[in-house]
Amino acid sequence: MSNRYVYGVVEADDVEFDTEAVADAERVYTISHRRLGAVVSDIDTTDPDETDEDAQIHDDVLREIMEYDGGTTVVPMQFGMAFEGDRELKNVLRGARPAFRRAMNDIEGTVELGLKLVREEGADVDSDEVEAEAEDQFDPIAVQSVENGLFSDRLVLNRSYLVDEDDRETFDEAVADFEADHDELLVQYTGPFAPYSFVDVKIGAQR
Repeated sequence: MSNRYVYGVVEADDVEFDTEAVADAERVYTISHRRLGAVVSDIDTTDPDETDEDAQIHDDVLREIMEYDGGTTVVPMQFGMAFEGDRELKNVLRGARPAFRRAMNDIEGTVELGLKLVREEGADVDSDEVEAEAEDQFDPIAVQSVENGLFSDRLVLNRSYLVDEDDRETFDEAVADFEADHDELLVQYTGPFAPYSFVDVKIGAQR
């Protein structure tokens, strides 16, 4: 399997560990160019099928990278980024180097957390009031937040938050307090994730 499947980009050249990886690979390692490293595993295609299992594995590997060596900043790639070989991948690292550097500076020491507030069946909820209260409670703790789509008529709020690791416990407590005060809402709190929602580095897979 000569192709390289990419999970994310780090400012290191020594990230390497055995794990369950995409497409039944068993090891991830770093392909680097001038201390900028793409964390990859081997794969036999440049167009992997996005199965639920491999999508979850992709996220799990990113979490392992984030925890590697006491904490590693990783610019996450969306599922499916694969290259024909090391040379093609190094060319991408070279060309997108400034963008990756900026992204790393923006997300260093942070995680992404997801929060959905769902109206309980039959509950009377003032959506504007709930959104304003959530903004007052969570935005001062977060570095940044982005709004996601309201894909259900019972979904009152759907946001992703970029939170400093040092403020993670404070954010957890704020969510717990909010939940305790709102019996009329189902609180769905997820993460930590690699900060997908807060980086915008677009690279093209080599086919």
